Amino acid sequence: MEQKSMRLTLRVWRQDGPNDAGHVETLQVDGILEDMSFLEMLDKVNQDLIRAGKEPIAFDHDCREGICGTCSLMIDGVAHGPMKGTTACQLHMRHFRDGDTITIEPWRSGAFPVVKDLVVDRSAFDRILQAGGYVSVNTGAAPDAHTLPVPKPDADAAFDAAACIGCGACVASCPNGSAMLFVAAKVSHLARLPQGQPERRKRVLDMVAQMDAEGFGACSNHYECEAVCPKEISARVIAEMNRDYLESRLCSGS
Repeated sequence: MEQKSMRLTLRVWRQDGPNDAGHVETLQVDGILEDMSFLEMLDKVNQDLIRAGKEPIAFDHDCREGICGTCSLMIDGVAHGPMKGTTACQLHMRHFRDGDTITIEPWRSGAFPVVKDLVVDRSAFDRILQAGGYVSVNTGAAPDAHTLPVPKPDADAAFDAAACIGCGACVASCPNGSAMLFVAAKVSHLARLPQGQPERRKRVLDMVAQMDAEGFGACSNHYECEAVCPKEISARVIAEMNRDYLESRLCSGS
């Protein structure tokens, strides 16, 4: 069956570099098929721009399978676009209509400076992970599955938190630019497992300290982070991290 072709108006943020003011550029595009992904649509737009001798739109992408979290786009003011539990690379053009105007912007956060156009620097997340999002205690060789029992509720909760792909949608959607959902997911993941216990208190203190040092805002329970998370991670992990943080502060005497 022949696919429907759409004509769209794109309002795209263009910025040559981190020190430039940037502006919105309006593009008229056609020949967009409804089975294209959002990134495939941008690929076609860039091909047309290159043929016309113009600068293509810079945007991040990698796996295009909803795994890596690289496709960080604000689409019509919503992180990753209108579909719940979906990354921008998994969003398809059939969710838009012929003649639509679509506004595409980068993540908006002081901790994520714009590199070029729709590309932002999210290395702040890397530094938070380097501060404690790992297990460094030598646990020896991998044990048999049955020798280290983990209660199923803990295993399920750890698995859910570990689903975080570090895309930054939580930060981009939060009116405070908070990274609490990301940090809490990484903290709660390891806090639920036996291997994460030896460094549990130091981990949460160090990661929260690094989060604050990076300039992320505070959480004020708007729950926008939970609403746009492509992996639908519950804001419950924030409460769990806050509890761990308070206990760790009390135990450390700080």
